[in-house]
Amino acid sequence: MLDLEDIQAFAEVAEAQSFGRAGQRLGLSKSMISRRVARLEAELGTQLLSRTTRGVSVTEAGIEFKERADRVLAELEAARDDLAQRGEEIVGSLRISAPLSFGMTHLSAVLAELAVRHPKLHVEVSYSDRFVDLIGERYDAAVRIGVLEDSSLVARKIAPIRAAAIASPAFLEAHGVPERPEDLDGLPAVMSGSEVWRFQDGKRTITVRPEGRFKADNGPAILTAAVAGLGVAMLPTFLVGPSIDKGEVVPLLLDFPAPPLGLYVVRPPPAAHMSGKVRALTELMLEKFGGEPFWDACYARRVAEGLPV
Repeated sequence: MLDLEDIQAFAEVAEAQSFGRAGQRLGLSKSMISRRVARLEAELGTQLLSRTTRGVSVTEAGIEFKERADRVLAELEAARDDLAQRGEEIVGSLRISAPLSFGMTHLSAVLAELAVRHPKLHVEVSYSDRFVDLIGERYDAAVRIGVLEDSSLVARKIAPIRAAAIASPAFLEAHGVPERPEDLDGLPAVMSGSEVWRFQDGKRTITVRPEGRFKADNGPAILTAAVAGLGVAMLPTFLVGPSIDKGEVVPLLLDFPAPPLGLYVVRPPPAAHMSGKVRALTELMLEKFGGEPFWDACYARRVAEGLPV
C-alpha cells in the first residue's frame, strides 16, 4: 500500500525541483523528504527522480506518476473540504497568488482576518506581479487585476479597478495642467517600462506613449516619484487614493477615463466545485471590496469639499 505522505513528498519535490524547497513547503527536513521519496520509489520499483549535483529532475516515469498523483491529492483535498463544510468549519491549506501592490496595500489585512476567522486554515500567499500557472504550480486561487482572457479558469469579479493619471501640484505649476490626453505628449512621465496609456473619449480610444523620465518596477515606487514631482504617472486608484486625499497628487483628465479593469478571484476548474476555503476567501473579499470600492471615495470627498477633480 502506497503512503499518501510519500506521494505528497514526491509531488512537492517534482514541483519545486528541490528536496529543500519541498521540505520547506511541507514543514519537514530535507533528509525526511528524501527518505519518503526513496521509499515511494522502492514501493513502485521505478525511479521517479533523477538526482545530480546540479539538482533534481523528474524522470519520464515520474512525470506520468505525478499527473496521476496530483489528481489523487486534489480529490482528497476536495473531499476534506466537503466534509469540513458540512461541519461548518474551514480547514486545510489555502495557497494564493496576488499582485504585489494590491496585496501589500489592501489584501494582506484581509488574508490576516481570514486566518483569524478560521483558526484551522493555513494560509500561504505569494505577492508577485508574475503571472502564475494556477494548475501547474498548484495554487488554490489567485487574485488578479485586469481584463481576463478566455481560459479554463473560473473567475468571480469582486470590484471594478480604475486607473488615474496623476501629478503633483508642483509639477503641474511648472508644466501646466493637461486638458486632453494629447497634452501628455512631451511631458516627463513616471512609469514601469515601455507603457502605452489609453483614455476613452466617448467610444473613441486615445493612445498615448509617454516619455519616461523615471522608471520603477512597482506601483509604490512610481507613486513616490510622482509625489516628488518627477512626472505624470498612471496608477490604480486603490494605490493613489490616500495621496489624492492628502493633496500630494492631483487626478488629471477625469473626462477621459482609462478603460476599466476588474478585481477577480480566479481558481482552477471544475466550475461546479468551489472549495470551502476559496469560498471563504471570495466572500470576505466581496465583504471588504464589493460594489464601489472604498478607495474611489477620494473623488467624492473632493467634490463635497468643493475641490477640483
